[in-house]
Amino acid sequence: MSKRNPKRKAPPPSVPDDSDSDSDSDSSSSQSKIIFLLDDAKLETVKTRKGDFELLNCDDHRDLCRKWKKDPKMYRPDITHQMLLTLIDSPLNKCGRMQIYIRTSSNVLIYVHPSIRIPRTFKRFSGLMVQLLHKMKIKSTTGTTLLKVIRNDFGDKLGGCRCVGLEVDGDLYSPSALARQLLTPLSSSSSSSSSNSTPSDVAFVLGAMASDNITSDRNPYITDVYKISEYNLSGAAAAGRIAAAIEGFWGII
Repeated sequence: MSKRNPKRKAPPPSVPDDSDSDSDSDSSSSQSKIIFLLDDAKLETVKTRKGDFELLNCDDHRDLCRKWKKDPKMYRPDITHQMLLTLIDSPLNKCGRMQIYIRTSSNVLIYVHPSIRIPRTFKRFSGLMVQLLHKMKIKSTTGTTLLKVIRNDFGDKLGGCRCVGLEVDGDLYSPSALARQLLTPLSSSSSSSSSNSTPSDVAFVLGAMASDNITSDRNPYITDVYKISEYNLSGAAAAGRIAAAIEGFWGII
């Protein structure tokens, strides 16, 4: 049996402009939203000997990682997959109060439309990510941009809202206590929407990598860092806990 000989894929020549896209149209809504950035996601494609492209991962490309003198354990795109499934399926997202971005370890920023249906299997998810990284956008049959590589820095998407990180070295809060600390009740934010008061939107930065921490160099806009358990949690577990706490605080069932 012949062995595959995957090769590095050259980086895309350019990033499409955001100005002609409908991808950020939902972010202009006046209702309060929670922004999630899945940071340092390991989403990288490789070309096989057959000419196919695959998403680099520790299970299928262990020998290739060692050839490149990289730790195979670091290439875990399944972490991003699990976190997306958790967040997209949450009532917080389904009621229209969540916006998700992904930033890869190569500093590629990806917009995720709230209505997207994330493939349940990792194989299909990998195929979707390969298609996105090659074509720069994924559209639905109705023309809605579901995924898109965008040019702007994540800091431009914050719009002045508070940005915090979730990390094992942060200040310990229970998820419900952190929601009360950071958010205002929906009744308060709704009643003040016609005034010039500060919006209650909050952005959370969560690591989508197997190890290491989110850093201030990559995220200079983070004002505080918190942890929501005394124990180490997976990215999906942390995302699910904070989303559920926000749903409870805002009365979303």
